[in-house]
Amino acid sequence: MRSAVPADTTPDADAVRFEHYARMAPADKATRVVELTQAACMLALAGLRGRYPGAQEPELLLRLAVLRLGAETVHRAYGWRAPDGA
Repeated sequence: MRSAVPADTTPDADAVRFEHYARMAPADKATRVVELTQAACMLALAGLRGRYPGAQEPELLLRLAVLRLGAETVHRAYGWRAPDGA
């Protein structure tokens, strides 16, 4: 399933990108997914550091887990709730 073409990408450029992905070996695709997931987590952590400048790394990682898994899942798995309810 194709996503919408980003506003800064021409349809031709988008087609080239999808052709490239179609030719990739499954292991290369998996590697790319891992890299993109790691990048997204790093960006999310940077945002959390900006919003909670006094928070220590364990709290930031729990807040990241809340973003990814939901507050109830994090509470059930780790027994943690954000002190501010976020």
